[in-house]
Amino acid sequence: MADTARPLNRRTLLIAGGLATAAAVTPRTAAHAAPGDAPRPLPADPFTLGVASGDPDHDGFVLWTRLALNPLAEDGLGGMPNRTVPVRWEVASDERFRRIDRRGTAAARPEAAHSVHVELNGLRPGRDYWYRFRAGAHVSPAGRARTAPHPATFGPALTMAFASCSQFEHGYFTAYRRLAEEHPDLILHLGDYQYEYKRGVYNSPGGNVRDHDGPETVTLAGYRQRHAQYKSDRDLQAAHEAAPWLVVFDDHEIENNWADDNPEAGSETPSYEEFRTRRAAAFQAYYENMPLRRRSLPKGPDMQLYRRIQWGRLAGFHMLDTRQFRDDQGCGDGYKDCPEATDPKRSITGDAQEKWLLDGFRRSRARWDILGQQVFFAQRDNTEGPVKKTSMDGWDGYVASRDRITKGWLDAGVRNPVVLTGDVHAHWASDLKADYDDPDSRTVGSELVCTSVSSTGDGQDSDPADHPFLKINPHLRFYNNQRGYVITKIGKDEMRADFKTLPGVRTPGGEISTKATFVIEDRTPGVNQTYLRPFASTKSARSDQEIIRQTIENETQP
Repeated sequence: MADTARPLNRRTLLIAGGLATAAAVTPRTAAHAAPGDAPRPLPADPFTLGVASGDPDHDGFVLWTRLALNPLAEDGLGGMPNRTVPVRWEVASDERFRRIDRRGTAAARPEAAHSVHVELNGLRPGRDYWYRFRAGAHVSPAGRARTAPHPATFGPALTMAFASCSQFEHGYFTAYRRLAEEHPDLILHLGDYQYEYKRGVYNSPGGNVRDHDGPETVTLAGYRQRHAQYKSDRDLQAAHEAAPWLVVFDDHEIENNWADDNPEAGSETPSYEEFRTRRAAAFQAYYENMPLRRRSLPKGPDMQLYRRIQWGRLAGFHMLDTRQFRDDQGCGDGYKDCPEATDPKRSITGDAQEKWLLDGFRRSRARWDILGQQVFFAQRDNTEGPVKKTSMDGWDGYVASRDRITKGWLDAGVRNPVVLTGDVHAHWASDLKADYDDPDSRTVGSELVCTSVSSTGDGQDSDPADHPFLKINPHLRFYNNQRGYVITKIGKDEMRADFKTLPGVRTPGGEISTKATFVIEDRTPGVNQTYLRPFASTKSARSDQEIIRQTIENETQP
């Protein structure tokens, strides 16, 4: 079952202008609806942002929708009237809703941007359910959710997909559509669900194919509008309708490369107070637009996002937050030879989250312990020889933190540790090592990294054997710079990962294909390639340094 992390112990500020009310905004179910709430006709369909489910447990999940008559309204309120709108919901055990299992009414309130979160329990474990909403005469699309197996059982093999980095301007969200067509049981989104920039600031190679509305997201209205623009995309809606999601944010949900209370250099909110206010606005809008449980309701500029989801005895998902509690990136960020990276006092998770994670390892009885998190875990040195130049934004910038987490799963006897990662706009697969500087050292885990849904545009096919990162770091086993996602099949004996790619995203409707397949065997850490599709291009004539430079630019621009 779900494991609620310890309460936040960070300082919490009450933000003026209505943001402090976020902690009190909990849409009501039928039992809490005010007697005077009565349906009043809405002039048009309010379900323009789709529906979603998330955070499944063995006996329930959370349902989400948000009403918007005009999703791109500048005030961020979706053109909705300034009143509470009752929204009826129903859950069925069949697609045609002939067998209704549960129904009720929730209140979509203006102070919560007319979002609705319904937390259900008492359902049967390991089952598919379908759900929908009604507001007056208007009916939402139907979504499919699934409960986890009973905690004492394994259940059938789990089909799980994960994705990250969907920049609206850089390409169409075809990857989301193709992901939905895989009919997964569970979807993880590992960050950069939306981007903060105003149009023309973050441009993909060849130019952007569509534009952001509004200025850079700084205010609550701006974040609400930006989420609505993304949620209006039908390909993204299809992915939300397909299965329950587990979500975590990375940086662009607020601002590029933020760290705890530290904004990006050159930020539009440079002071401590300004950035905390911006963070509170971003967190409130994120909660309003995601299928999250009440435990993740923000308290001003603080939000409880790290949490644990149990999928029977088969898998435990430890969903991490590597932004809100990290020390600031060392040496001014970027790829550096940086002494701060090895400072034992520095942490990417913060002390409380690290303790929670290590305790979770000790208590786990799952066949697979899976870390859903944002930034590259394995070492990636981009220079040969004794000098290391690594990314200060990933776990390479927090070496002691990575060592403590790795030692924690080893000491706990975790059976199969697997790290899932987003952020870097390319597919990677790697062995996790006890000592990355010794290629012959013990392999202690596996990392699978998904490419972007659309960020940085089309990308290109490539031969991983020719990539200098893989030559310098032999524990890195695979690289591909096309857009797509990863879909996995998790059973008792193995975890299979198919790296899916699209030919491009500058035009909609591309066909998906499997670029490579890796298998992680039970009790055998490390990734084993079982399939690799022939390459679309010949061996690159570029120098290793040019390939390294373009790889770094692909994941760090702007």
